[in-house]
Amino acid sequence: MTADNEPGSAAAPAQPRKAAIAAAVGSALEYYDFFIYGSAAALIFPEIFFDDSDPADATLLSLATFGVAYAVRPLGALLLGHMGDRFGRKKIMLFTLLLMGVATFLIGCLPTRGQIGAAAPALLVLLRVMQGLSAAGEQASANSMSLEHAPPHRRGWFTSFTLGGTQAGQLLATLAFIPVAALPEEQMLSWGWRIPFLLSAVVAFIGYFIRRTLHETPEFTKAAAAGEVPKLPLVTLVRAHWPAVLRVVSGALVASVSTIFTVWALSYATSDAVGMDRSGMLWVGALANVAALGAIPLWARLSDKAGRRPVFLLGAAGSAVTMFLYLWAISSGNYPLTLLTGILCFGIVYSAANGVWPSFYGEMFPTSVRLSGMAVGTQIGFAISGFAVTFAAAIAGPEGDGWARVALFTAALCVPPVLAALFSRETAHVPTEELGLPADRSAAGPAGDVPRRAAERA
Repeated sequence: MTADNEPGSAAAPAQPRKAAIAAAVGSALEYYDFFIYGSAAALIFPEIFFDDSDPADATLLSLATFGVAYAVRPLGALLLGHMGDRFGRKKIMLFTLLLMGVATFLIGCLPTRGQIGAAAPALLVLLRVMQGLSAAGEQASANSMSLEHAPPHRRGWFTSFTLGGTQAGQLLATLAFIPVAALPEEQMLSWGWRIPFLLSAVVAFIGYFIRRTLHETPEFTKAAAAGEVPKLPLVTLVRAHWPAVLRVVSGALVASVSTIFTVWALSYATSDAVGMDRSGMLWVGALANVAALGAIPLWARLSDKAGRRPVFLLGAAGSAVTMFLYLWAISSGNYPLTLLTGILCFGIVYSAANGVWPSFYGEMFPTSVRLSGMAVGTQIGFAISGFAVTFAAAIAGPEGDGWARVALFTAALCVPPVLAALFSRETAHVPTEELGLPADRSAAGPAGDVPRRAAERA
């Protein structure tokens, strides 16, 4: 009988559940830190870090700092992807959590521009860079951990816990800012905004305690024991798996729907052009995330049966359409309509793509380069998605009310994900040990993998 706590044991029935829960809770705590910055960038930072600029320019500069973290994520993916495929998934999961916690706590301690001048926004950008480096390795390591622990026929279900955690983190971040936004403006701008950031110290401690008890994955443990871990995973990735990386980059552009919804739409709705209440719009985001928490595992279960491609396609193409509805509803100033379309767009339709991509992308790569492939591919796509907010603010016009142009821009960014899914192999029913192999060789099983493994060890 195999002990449940035996490291690397593929037979331990509790390990898939533990891996999924550790990924979900850690990602929730990690992305709580990441997303409270988005709310602050839309509502607070223009007033305290860029208050020497014209209001429209201040908002644009503040939203640009949100995108900075996405710009450095490809660099973080190169470093953390290499480390994760070389030394294991667990080490990266612990490192990213601590780095995010420290950076977020320090943002809450920053003096404002009025107190120390230009050094304040400079320090803000530096800490945002640290957040971006952390996020670069977080989802890829958590997804790899969940996928490699999961039973082959339930990989979609177990990997979806990571994105469920991400949505929970976004929900927590939104809920944390609702009471802040309700404070009198003077109190909100002086000390209230700091509280959600300072709470990240507790967040980091809880997440670290949960993740440190998790074991390394059976797939990585077997590869390490057999000497099949490549010395230079990135070299192997570029040589043998670059088409899959390009597909992941294209697919990851669907995250533009999330950044536009979370940051630009919030800024637009509460601007003078529309004038909706801050707390009310934060509740739209909160309830949409509640819907996503229910929708993500359902879409993932469907992908285990019907396949990854059709579910991802539905989410990507549907998001292009429903974003038009959501931004139109905001422009009308009708709050019930905005709430309904927000839940439809972000909570239900976008969740189809968002809940399936952890398994869809991870199954494109073998164990030897899975973390690198997911990290590099997603973070390049996410970097573009992060700056989609800045582009949206620019193309919305000087009055910030060009919502139709922003909707068209978001729809255009959904086209590459649709094409990526159409030109990808269906992998939902491929055995775990055969993932990442060419279709004409995967049926040969592990024996057919010998030439590739030998090449990767070189």
